[in-house]
Amino acid sequence: MNNISAAIKNFKSKHIAVIGDVMIDHYITGKVERISPEAPVPVVSVNSFGDRAGGAANVALNICALGAKCSLFSIIGNDVHGKKLTAICKSKKINTEGLIASSNRMTTLKARVIGNNYQLLRFDHETTDDILSADEQKLITAFKNYSKKNKLDAVVLEDYNKGVLTKNLIHEIIEYCNKQGIPTLVDPKKKNFFEYKDCTLFKPNLKEIKDSLHDISIQPELKNLQQASKLLQKKIGNSISIITLAEKGIFFHQKNNSEIVPAHIRNIADVSGAGDTVVSVLALGLASQMDLHDIAWLGNLAGGLVCEEPGVVTIDLKKLESEAEKN
Repeated sequence: MNNISAAIKNFKSKHIAVIGDVMIDHYITGKVERISPEAPVPVVSVNSFGDRAGGAANVALNICALGAKCSLFSIIGNDVHGKKLTAICKSKKINTEGLIASSNRMTTLKARVIGNNYQLLRFDHETTDDILSADEQKLITAFKNYSKKNKLDAVVLEDYNKGVLTKNLIHEIIEYCNKQGIPTLVDPKKKNFFEYKDCTLFKPNLKEIKDSLHDISIQPELKNLQQASKLLQKKIGNSISIITLAEKGIFFHQKNNSEIVPAHIRNIADVSGAGDTVVSVLALGLASQMDLHDIAWLGNLAGGLVCEEPGVVTIDLKKLESEAEKN
């Protein structure tokens, strides 16, 4: 795996932009030793509180953790959570020029209660309507102005169905990037699934493919996935399809080149955020012009590594390099 190790070291020369829905992941962590006398629910004796940057911001965190430069573009609320999110991103060396605070939104907050290393409850505080056209234009203009002054090696569109990636914004960003020769990678959700026309790389998971193509018969088998990918490429016009298959691995398809790359065997603690890590590796791999098989293999490895930790965590570069060399 000398080529992969060399490619990982080359990540530090890349500059990736991430556009999409950002959020705060808030954790309340403690021990459970009894059931409440008030209701049949566990009582968590809290020992820590913590905030992490989530959604598209977690993709940006992973890109920076892999040694690259990352610039983040989104609409956040003009509120305490928006300020906290911006501060977290800045502390991790993410460029936050593209984080635009709006009085029309609230910053998405996902709060999780963790007891004995297991997630017991999650509650969300958010706005999921599309951003207003005025905010949409501010975001598009901010991205275009930034890209004119800074060389971008790839752009990730990270969709969590929270309203930042509107149809118009999607179309304008992809059209602009195609004209500039900047590859675009899409991590989609159901709402705008077929709006990412002419993107470079499209990365749904198996469930998203089944739901969007209205075909529950699609299975993680090569011939089946090849058919689904061809139909997808006909509808969207993407050059590369990558379908994540959870414990089965990753499927990739480009022209006549397709394969299922098996997952690495791991002790899974929490799958939260694994998709963010995978798309981060895909973006840097594509920007580095790595072989598609190697990109999928490395994405598999990185996704598995973050699943060994509870909660949403970023990839550990040294651990990834070590594991890549072993395998």
